Amino acid sequence: MKQTKKQQTWANLDKEKVYTIADAIEALRPYCSKKFDETLEIAVRLGIDVTKNDQNIRGMLTLPNGTGKTVRVAVFTINNQDDAKKAGADVVGGEDLIEQVAAGNVNFDRVIATPDMMPKMSKVARVLGPKGLMPNPKLGTVTNNVAEAVKIAKAGQIEYRAEKNGIVHAGLGKMSFATDKLVENVNALIEQLKKIKPASSKGQYILACSIATTQGPGLKVEAK
Repeated sequence: MKQTKKQQTWANLDKEKVYTIADAIEALRPYCSKKFDETLEIAVRLGIDVTKNDQNIRGMLTLPNGTGKTVRVAVFTINNQDDAKKAGADVVGGEDLIEQVAAGNVNFDRVIATPDMMPKMSKVARVLGPKGLMPNPKLGTVTNNVAEAVKIAKAGQIEYRAEKNGIVHAGLGKMSFATDKLVENVNALIEQLKKIKPASSKGQYILACSIATTQGPGLKVEAK
């Protein structure tokens, strides 16, 4: 198969080398698009079995330097609508908002709901679930303190979860960020994953770690 010009350029990168996080970021910079601000993405392969409930890793993390993305937050509530709006929620509503979502109007990136709304949210579970937007008490997105939840979501919170083969993917900031800021974000996720290592996970836990830009190649990095 014939290589594209980009792939030919990437051939200059050592794909087998294990870089420090900072060195990998610097190595990727020359290959970033000039047309848009690419995201730094990470893939961490864990020594877990996601078919076991106690090894099904999932959670939320507020990155120390944010994501660089504008996050549109929707709040489903009846009694806390003013609090949600004051906190900066982009979309706020009760059963009227549920009807809009059921009709296919999903113009937000994060969903927060008060506990009293959850029985009614079942109507849109098939719409929000596949998009990873269904509120979950374990993730802090089902709460009566909607103002705090909105502020956290806007501040650069990401959701992480182990997918098939125990791989966690996440976007950790824009390539326009200073390298030390991106390194802090990467280390924050790695430390969080170490912190929640399942007790039933035996042997090596972090098997491999690599970073890449939105349109760039992946480079192996140390995950100490």
